[in-house]
Amino acid sequence: MKILDWYILKRYLGTFTMMLVLFIPIGITVNLAEKIDKILENEVPFIEVANYYLDFTIYFANLLFPIFLFLSVIWFTSKLAMNTEIVAILSSGVSFYRFLRPYLIGATIVCIGALILAMYLAPKASKGFNEFKYQYLKRGDKVQETSDVYRQINDNEFIYASHFQPKSKSARNFTLEHFEGNELKFKISAANLRYNEEDSLYNLTRVDKRIIGKEEDSIMYMRKLDTILPFEFDELTPESYIAETLNYTELNDFIEKESRRGSGNINRYLVVAYKRWSIPISAFILTIIAVAVASFKRRGGMGVNLAVGISLAFIFIFFDKVFGTMAEQSTFSPLIAVWFPNVVFGILAIILLFRAKR
Repeated sequence: MKILDWYILKRYLGTFTMMLVLFIPIGITVNLAEKIDKILENEVPFIEVANYYLDFTIYFANLLFPIFLFLSVIWFTSKLAMNTEIVAILSSGVSFYRFLRPYLIGATIVCIGALILAMYLAPKASKGFNEFKYQYLKRGDKVQETSDVYRQINDNEFIYASHFQPKSKSARNFTLEHFEGNELKFKISAANLRYNEEDSLYNLTRVDKRIIGKEEDSIMYMRKLDTILPFEFDELTPESYIAETLNYTELNDFIEKESRRGSGNINRYLVVAYKRWSIPISAFILTIIAVAVASFKRRGGMGVNLAVGISLAFIFIFFDKVFGTMAEQSTFSPLIAVWFPNVVFGILAIILLFRAKR
C-alpha cells in the first residue's frame, strides 16, 4: 500500500471514529435528559442505568453508523478538496478510480466491523436496552401478542386461544387440534388453561375432547385435566423486539420455527434479518456517493457539501424507515423493502461516480 493509500485510509477511519466519539455522547445526553424523570421516579439502581447506556451506545452506533460514516467521508474529503490536495493527486496522473481505492479499503474494514457488530454484539446490547426500557421506562406497554393467538406447534398440531396472559402463564378459550395428513383426528377445547411450573403440567378446566370417527364422533367432558402439552408456553407469544436480541444463527432458527407456527409477525422478523446484511453493505454505497459529492471545490465551500450530504442522509433514513414499516405492517416483500434504499442509492452512486470522473 502506497503513501497516498495510507494517508487517505487514516483520514477515513480517524474521521469516522471521531464522528462516533462526538455524536454518541450527544445521543446519550439527549436520551438521558428525556428519560431522567422516569429513572428517578422508578428509583432505578445506578449500575442498571450504567449498563443501559452501555447497551444504548452499541445499539445507537449500530443503528446510525451508515449516517456517521457518510458525513465523516464528506467532511474530510471536502477538506482535501478545499486544500486542493485532490487536484494535486489527480494532476499527478492518478486516476479517479485509483484515488477511490483507499476509500473502498476503508469501507471494507468498516463493513466487516459492522457485520460482526450486527450479527453478534448488537443483539446482546438490544436485549439489555429493550428489557430496561420496558421494565422501567414503558411499564404497562404491550410487548407480546395476547389476543387471538393461533400457532402451528409441530407438523400435526395447531393451537388457538382467544386471550393469552404471558405473566400468569394462562389462556382462555384454548383449543388444540391434531391432524394426520389433512384429516382432523381429535380436538381438545378448554375454557381455561394454566401452566404449572412446579410440575411442568398444563391445568385445563371445563374440557371437551372430541375424537373424530369414520362414522361418528365420540365426545368426552372433563371438569379438570392436568396433562403435558407439546409446546413451551413462553415461546408462543415472543416479545415484539425478540428478533433484535438474537444473534444471526439464533435468528434464522427462530424465523424458521415461527414460519411453521404461522406467526403474524414473520415479516417483522425478516426485516431485522435482512438488515443485518444490508446496513453494513451500505458502507460501500454511501462512501462512493460521499466521495463523488465532496471531491471537488464548490463556491459555497464545505457547507454546500455538508448540506447535500445531510439531505441525502435524511432521504436514505426516510426510505429505510418507510419501506421497513411497510413490510412489517403489510404483505410487501421484506427483501425488497430492506434492499430498496441500497439499490436506489447504488444507482445514484454509479451516476455520481461517472460525473465525478469526468
